Amino acid sequence: MARLILLCFLALFCFALPSHAATYAVGDTSGWDISTDLDSWAAGKRFNVGDVLLFQYSSSHSVNEVTKESFETCNTTNSLRTYSNGNTTVTLSNAGTSYFACGNRLHCLGGMKLQVNVEGDKAPSPVGAPEAQPQPPDTTPRPSSKNDEPTTVSSSSDGFINGGIGSLILAILFMASTALDVFHI
Repeated sequence: MARLILLCFLALFCFALPSHAATYAVGDTSGWDISTDLDSWAAGKRFNVGDVLLFQYSSSHSVNEVTKESFETCNTTNSLRTYSNGNTTVTLSNAGTSYFACGNRLHCLGGMKLQVNVEGDKAPSPVGAPEAQPQPPDTTPRPSSKNDEPTTVSSSSDGFINGGIGSLILAILFMASTALDVFHI
């Protein structure tokens, strides 16, 4: 009976591990757009390694991850990564400052650029988590994926891990407990 109580306690512990990864919809309902005050949007937010930025934008925009120098001058010719699919997710995988700018220089000069300070040194995203693939610059017009009803995204997710390492530990403990009962150890 004591083993069963211990197993239940450990099961609860495994499923109650807090997760601090969050998905942020850049610009909230306004999206990645020239009319969005991105400095105000980012102010007060704490970004951590493992968090995800979701950029939603029309075909007249793009998202370019750039260096600090390129960010300050709105020069996107030597971007680190370029995205233009209208619905881009970027996982913040390194601590430090990350810089993003619209590929349209006039939009960037008008304030369509984002600087995020990434804190911490958490583990990378779980295996199988979707990540955006960089795309070469493209001038082909595409239909807008931005609409009046953007996808609902939580700006913070201090929730619980359901699965992952907790489930693995639980399974191992259950098998060990069962083996102890079977062999009367």
